[in-house]
Amino acid sequence: MALSHDPLWPRAGGWPAPGGGDRWDAVLLGAPAWRTSLSPTGAHATPAAIRDALRRYSPTLMGPPPVDLAEVLRIADAGDVAEPDGPDGEAELRAHVGALSAASDLVIALGGDNSITYAVAQGADAAGLITLDAHFDLRDGASNGSPVRRLVEDGFDPRRFVQIGIADFANSAAYARRAVDLGIRVITLDELRRRGIDDVVAEAHKVSGAGDPGGTASRDVRRGIHLDIDVDVCDRAVAPGCPASVPGGLAAWELRALVRALSADGRVRSADIVEVDATADAPDGRTVRLAALCVLDLLAGAYARYARQTGQTRQEYA
Repeated sequence: MALSHDPLWPRAGGWPAPGGGDRWDAVLLGAPAWRTSLSPTGAHATPAAIRDALRRYSPTLMGPPPVDLAEVLRIADAGDVAEPDGPDGEAELRAHVGALSAASDLVIALGGDNSITYAVAQGADAAGLITLDAHFDLRDGASNGSPVRRLVEDGFDPRRFVQIGIADFANSAAYARRAVDLGIRVITLDELRRRGIDDVVAEAHKVSGAGDPGGTASRDVRRGIHLDIDVDVCDRAVAPGCPASVPGGLAAWELRALVRALSADGRVRSADIVEVDATADAPDGRTVRLAALCVLDLLAGAYARYARQTGQTRQEYA
């Protein structure tokens, strides 16, 4: 269906390609991985679907006063890594993210399945990891169920990992014990709801952004945090396009509030949005639209930290 045109109602998306040595506040990169997924998926169709869904929204925060993110942030879209699966694809994805990280404050990878978290976090030179996910992703092998384990095996410190939203009846006892043995901070769905979003976000930033255990300054202190947004952490009613979403997961507003609050910390230098199968979505496209709104909430977080760093307020943009 063709979208209406109104010069006073600009639409999100349609951002330029990065280049020319410019510095960007945020850059999108498609990573349509799907070949190693444990569930049949059409996740390779999702980056394009998210870009289409972005056009249904404006880039405006209501304030007051209102702020057009496209006017106050420098946003770019670097297109897709054509084949991000397998060792060669992961190497290409890692290189793309590394190059974009050098020229931007936030790289947003549009999956694709959760396997991309492995290469994106490495490419961004992250040291900490926060996952919004119903699952541990600590399985053996190389699949969308194993990126967290693979990062640990490649030298990441699991004591700087925080997993938020881990759900009952969606994991095994063996992988739960593996997370404990590794020292990963696990915040279950029940704990999140008992404590509240603000309290959990504060702890997630503290743990994932910590220095070395001995208290001495290290290179890790200067490295960033990767935020993995697995949309299957949500209730199946709002995320039917996620193969592994279950009834009783996060509400859409809870996911969006977490994404915005977590990305408002300047140490979050990269993020991915994964596990949405655009080909299996509801007829109204609700899962893809939620993923598109997560992109905008990441940008809202980027604006919040930019305004904080520069001492500017929304009023000064009015």
